[in-house]
Amino acid sequence: MTRPRLLDACCCAGGASMGYHRAGFNVTGIDIAPRPNYPFAFIQGDAIEYIRDHGHEYAAIHASWPCQHDAAITKGTNAHLRDTYADLYAAGRDAMLATGRPWVIETTAARPDVVLCGTQFDLPILRHRKFEVHGWIPLAPPHIRHRGRVRGWRHGTYYEGDYLAVYGKGGGKASVPEMQAALGIDWTDVHEELTEAIPPAYTQFLGEQLLAQLAIPA
Repeated sequence: MTRPRLLDACCCAGGASMGYHRAGFNVTGIDIAPRPNYPFAFIQGDAIEYIRDHGHEYAAIHASWPCQHDAAITKGTNAHLRDTYADLYAAGRDAMLATGRPWVIETTAARPDVVLCGTQFDLPILRHRKFEVHGWIPLAPPHIRHRGRVRGWRHGTYYEGDYLAVYGKGGGKASVPEMQAALGIDWTDVHEELTEAIPPAYTQFLGEQLLAQLAIPA
């Protein structure tokens, strides 16, 4: 059976891509920066321009538009830096709509049609991600109440905990091997890529639903 093609825009190292691959898609990634650790077919270039020109050639599109412009810290403590970050959400969303294909957007500005957390997939992380969808209808598992602490230092006190901080360095935060294991990512050991990655379990869960709905006649 031929796998439907899916485009992963702003793919970084491919956390989301791997989930869609495991769900049954033939994945191609595009990113403005070189991504030598990306595990599938890769295009380096402008994602919005590529979607405008070629998005209709794919069965579905995922995009993780840069999040820094609308992150909480950029709206608060670092508000003076906000305009230094790219804001691609609106233009990217318009380009995706124009393709006529079903899509998924993951970014801080996204409409929270589905919010996923590591606890929903038995991962030792509290990495919440918002997903906005178009052209299909996803379901989400229950989000259980967080129990226990994130391991590390807090206000001068060190706490053991069941959850890992998979961002930053020092202060009891997860090491690179711990991050790899917690996220389910073993093809990159670059700290920056791991701190930004979507756990593949998230997009495998979404991708399996999307693939099933693509098989239903309109």
